[in-house]
Amino acid sequence: MLARARALAGLRGVGRGLSTAPKRPIKKLMAANRGEIAIRIFRAATELNIKTVAIFSREDLNSVHRYKADEGYMVGKGKSPVGAYLGYEEIVEVALKHGVDAIHPGYGFLSENADFAQLCEDNGIHFVGPKPDVLREFGDKTKARKLAIEHGVPVVPGTDHPLEDPKAAKDWCAANGYPVILKAAHGGGGKGMRVVRDESEIENAFALCSGEALKAFGNGEVFIERYVDRPRHIEVQILGDGTGDVVHLYDRDCSVQRRHQKVVEVAPASGLAPDLREKLFADAKKLTSALKYRAAGTVEYLVEPHTGNYFFIEVNPRVQVEHTVSEVVTGIDIVQSQIQLAGGATLANDLGLTQDKVGVRGYAIQCRVTTEDPAADFKPDVGRLQVWRPAEGFGIRLDGGNSFAGAFISPYYDSMLMKVTGHALTFQDAAAKVARALRESRIRGIKTNIPFMLNVLKHPTFISAEADTSFISDYQAELFDFPKDASLDRASRILAYLAEVAVNGRYVVGAEGPMTPRFEVVDPPDELLHKPVPRGFKQVLEESGPEGFAKAVRAHKGLLLMDTTWRDAHQSLLATRVRTRDILDIAPATSRILAPCYSLENWGGATFDVALRFLHECPWDRLAAMREAVPNVPFQMLLRGANAVGYTSYPDNAVHKFCDVAVKHGMDVFRIFDSLNYVDNLKLGIDAVGSAGGVVEAAVAYTGDITDPSKTKYTLDYYLELVRQLVDAKVHVLAIKDMAGLLKPAAATQLISAIRAEYPDLPIHVHT
Repeated sequence: MLARARALAGLRGVGRGLSTAPKRPIKKLMAANRGEIAIRIFRAATELNIKTVAIFSREDLNSVHRYKADEGYMVGKGKSPVGAYLGYEEIVEVALKHGVDAIHPGYGFLSENADFAQLCEDNGIHFVGPKPDVLREFGDKTKARKLAIEHGVPVVPGTDHPLEDPKAAKDWCAANGYPVILKAAHGGGGKGMRVVRDESEIENAFALCSGEALKAFGNGEVFIERYVDRPRHIEVQILGDGTGDVVHLYDRDCSVQRRHQKVVEVAPASGLAPDLREKLFADAKKLTSALKYRAAGTVEYLVEPHTGNYFFIEVNPRVQVEHTVSEVVTGIDIVQSQIQLAGGATLANDLGLTQDKVGVRGYAIQCRVTTEDPAADFKPDVGRLQVWRPAEGFGIRLDGGNSFAGAFISPYYDSMLMKVTGHALTFQDAAAKVARALRESRIRGIKTNIPFMLNVLKHPTFISAEADTSFISDYQAELFDFPKDASLDRASRILAYLAEVAVNGRYVVGAEGPMTPRFEVVDPPDELLHKPVPRGFKQVLEESGPEGFAKAVRAHKGLLLMDTTWRDAHQSLLATRVRTRDILDIAPATSRILAPCYSLENWGGATFDVALRFLHECPWDRLAAMREAVPNVPFQMLLRGANAVGYTSYPDNAVHKFCDVAVKHGMDVFRIFDSLNYVDNLKLGIDAVGSAGGVVEAAVAYTGDITDPSKTKYTLDYYLELVRQLVDAKVHVLAIKDMAGLLKPAAATQLISAIRAEYPDLPIHVHT
């Protein structure tokens, strides 16, 4: 790994460890992250006229953040979903290859990885965050504790170094007592933390903390602190420019937590004594200024509500999930400021940010909407978002990630769907705005924590701004009392029920009316399946070519049929959703029973699209497999002229290539169609199919009523002139496509008789 890092450093002729690597102005920025924070970074950069670059794992191939950037590159091939975003050597390599000037790590993943920051610096890439040496100090919480002690900032009693093993934890507790809290020495976000109240819990808690920290942050080191019971969790947002100049953007209250994970965040904290607030600000600036902190950071404290005592916990040397509430109340774009500071800007001279110019207006509250079911101990839900209609309105800010109707919520990453931030002049009004937005949001297909969040927002203790870190555990009964219809998703369930009845009949519970009759399964007789596959028109086509095929069809005495069971006999509601393997199961019987047919319509149009997007099958493999299973009956497909099997016009060479590949995979007859009878569009399909060696069956789309003399647009002469143009274009078969069922028997007799009189050798296929 180190050797590769050195090689990367050499790409710009800079040795590893040098701090004088040449830097360029930030014109292109990469977000080494995913989801909501990556999108937030891209928006900030775009507003600064900076080009953006996304990275994404294989599992995030269709993630929204990939498409919000100007460029996007896959990383982490062969790695786990999380591991893809932790491979910083590859990320820097991608950045160098594509001319990236700066990398923003967001939060989580690599945001506190000093080696990553160092590799960026060594290769002349701006790291949007603290300098590597500062990350090493604040990224290691035990080192941060030492720094706080050196500067006279109160800390919770604990170890000043990582613990080697559970025995070391037991020894410390034996000397200092319980309860204690085991904490990951690196990272944040509530991961790798466990409260221990007696010695019997240490072994298990140590293993859980270390394992969770290793998985989340790549480092399993753990340290220990005395557990402060029922405190408020207060943090101070700061910005530094690397010169020692630091400003605070006021404070946030993050006391509403579940298992040390922040649930609701408020800015500014309500009910703090003015002198206490000033002490928190002063200590935050003192600590970060001492290391000449650059970029955004958060200094976190535990505050005892009744004594006013406070204890330093840590410095989070990155942007926080909850930065939005500070942005809303101060009007300062924290992410943009980070980018500018990383590029060398100073707070006072370049950004115009001095402490006297930073103020707050009103209150902001942020709720994290997640795919967790509060009625099932917040078990993460996975599945497809069927409905996504988040609320908007005055005073509401939404920060979303991979959320849209049809999005698949995977189990691989954080369960957050969006952050809802409400802003108002009073704390109570801000809570009301967020609650209104949550009630108004319509999210269906997966479970969310919205019912729980609504209970939090209306609880008297929260509304009075008296919540501490024990709030959720103290009020379990009220917070987990959900209305019966909280997550019923009634509309979607009704639709699913109606679909079940429509397709499968009245077998489901609650269905009324006469029971749908059950039909006996009729299997083809065994002797049929043991017969040789009969000769069919496919052999005629192979032996005589398209022209000979057309002559044989015309010479056939009697009616020929095309079977559409394999395509749209059920108006595309059922047949196009049948898997290839199910079609192949009936193929042996089909090849024998339908051997005399003109063709089987089984591909193209909606079938191609459905196979690709709904069945997740390769349409080409599907066609080839059907051809092998039914070697005797010609296959027919719909070709929409220049649109091929899509819904937009494609380049001519693409249509030609499509037809060529289709013929090679087993397609025979191409019914070329344009709903407006636009001859130029039809001619492109005719030329493409002819060049590919397929049978050209050009379609006339019938509408109107040629038997009604009062209708003068779609007359018999109109259709005859259209047929003449198609015959001149060298079609093999003529199709009359009765899309809307308007071709009456009398009209059919008149139209086909007229065509037959003029073109007695032309096969005619009525498609209705």
